[in-house]
Formats: sequence, C-alpha cells, structure tokens
Amino acid sequence: MNAVGPVPAATAGEALRHLAARLAFETDVSDVAARLAEGAPGIVVVDTRSAESWAQGHVRGAVHLPTAEIAERAAALVPEDADVVVYCWGPGCNGAQKAALEFAKLGRPVKEMLGGFEYWVREGYPVQSGGGAVTRRSPDPLTAPVDGVSCAC
Repeated sequence: MNAVGPVPAATAGEALRHLAARLAFETDVSDVAARLAEGAPGIVVVDTRSAESWAQGHVRGAVHLPTAEIAERAAALVPEDADVVVYCWGPGCNGAQKAALEFAKLGRPVKEMLGGFEYWVREGYPVQSGGGAVTRRSPDPLTAPVDGVSCAC
C-alpha cells in the first residue's frame, strides 16, 4: 500500500497520456459557457434529452437532437466542420456518452460536457425554456465558485 491507497499512483508518462486523452473527450460547463460567451466560432452544443426535458429548460443556443435521432438528423442540424459538445441531464446519466458515441460513428469531432444540464444550472449559466424565456439562477455555493472566488482551473 502506498500513501494514497492500495493501488500505486500512475507514472508521470502514464498520467500524461491518460489525462490528455480525457481532456480530448471531455469538457466542463464553465469552459463551454466561456467559449459561448466569447462567440467562439464552430462550436455546436447539442442537448440529447427528450422533447419534454428540452422544453423544461436547456442551454441557451443549444440544438435539440435526442440521441436516437443523431444518425438520421445530425447532417441537417450540425455543420460537418463543427466542434460538437453533447450533454444530457447530469453526472448520474450516461446519455451524453451515448450521444458522443453516435457522433463519433458519423466521423464527427465530439466532446462530452461533464456535469450536463444539472451543473450548467448549478453554476448559474443562462437557461432557455421551450417557450424561449431565458432565466439564470444563482450559482449553488456548494458546487460553483461564488463572490469572485474562482477555482482558477
């Protein structure tokens, strides 16, 4: 046993390969929000949940494309050269991974937004309803930086 548990820590080289690979496949809500706020070209955020979930609220500017419809409808809704970011409900759901797999099968670059819609809302980013109204909640102080504090990641 070592200082951090029964499994030894990875070597620096193993950690470098693993962590770089994870960052190639995943992004977080604050990075997505920052890119959208900058008006970064080429990013398309895709909500993969049901129509009822979409109507309840979604990332402002996202495209609604349920996972089961990606193979059939992606070409019409998502530009071929877009950097696709998919999300579902939250960390307890693997819907975004399933959707990312569908985009990858189509040969598209894709990332999963970690935390999904749950953390988008928790961190206080704009939410649009099915009717078009945009709301913003205060960040949850137990899950997001508040009062000027930043994790600086």
